[in-house]
Amino acid sequence: MKKVFSLISMAMMAAWTVSAQDTQDAVAEAAAALSAAEDVPEAAPKPKYWNTTLLTNINFGQSWLSHWAAGGYNTVSLTGNIDASTNYAKDKMIWTNRLQLDYGGMYSADKPIFQKTKDRIYFESKWGYETPIRHLSYSAFLDFKTQFGDNFDYKAPTDQQFANHPGDEPAAWREAAKDNLKSGLFSPAYINMGIGILWTPAPWFSLNVAPIAGGVVIVSNPTLRDTYGMDPLRYDTDGATVLEYKAFRPELGAQIKADASWVINDNFSYTTQVAAFYNYLKPTVEPRITWDNKVFWKLARFFALTLSTNLIYDPLVKLDINRDGVASEKGVQFKEFLEFGFTYTIAHQH
Repeated sequence: MKKVFSLISMAMMAAWTVSAQDTQDAVAEAAAALSAAEDVPEAAPKPKYWNTTLLTNINFGQSWLSHWAAGGYNTVSLTGNIDASTNYAKDKMIWTNRLQLDYGGMYSADKPIFQKTKDRIYFESKWGYETPIRHLSYSAFLDFKTQFGDNFDYKAPTDQQFANHPGDEPAAWREAAKDNLKSGLFSPAYINMGIGILWTPAPWFSLNVAPIAGGVVIVSNPTLRDTYGMDPLRYDTDGATVLEYKAFRPELGAQIKADASWVINDNFSYTTQVAAFYNYLKPTVEPRITWDNKVFWKLARFFALTLSTNLIYDPLVKLDINRDGVASEKGVQFKEFLEFGFTYTIAHQH
């Protein structure tokens, strides 16, 4: 019996020895494989040349008065904004593109029609290639500006206009608005392009100087061409001289444009752009100047406060400054919006 137990013990010990040896071999093989894997270099991340951002805002406003001694009118307003950009950067070349769309209006109890308060389409594209001089690049640009549709000066209808639409007050107001048309789609529209030098001394600032810049001003509506300084076109018909205005005005000159953008943190930013264009074809006319500003303050995840201003000085545009119904004076045009509403941002790199 002792021999039997002895044989069993020897067999178990031999089996344990073999198992232990196999375990040691497996551990050694795993360690060798791990060591070999550590020696393999990680794959380099794929370069990302494009950076795309989409910012949207929808803003709502409302006022309601009941027996308010100081007076006033109930109002409802709704505006929207899209600010989209897609930028490309690789080696010495950059290409930036930005599209801004603004649209909105209001209803006031004193006017039985929808009044447009915001209407703007602005696209700009800028290309640059680094020169041997630090912070300087060769540049080319293209920008386009107009509005979506007709915009009016909403004045009260005349007695005759009310008489033309008995019992239909909104129709009388719409007729009065048509008599005070201020702008429309491609009335006006500005298309500019040029080549020059781009100076970027800091990531937040750039200055583009284009000694060769040209473009065209378009006013498709004949009734607005005089207001926007289009060139006259005279011709004789049946012995009478007829005065009309051209729909297109070519421009050739120089442009200077400065852009600055400060991002204080993820929730607060400020952007500004000022541009001046001098027309070689009209050397006695002062430069056209535009200045745009935008402050964006994100108060919560989906809500933000936005302040935007637009300033234009165009000596060829006639303004009705005295409100006398005659567009006859040049001056500074200024528009300001302070809005609170829903916001959503999409950012993507590829």
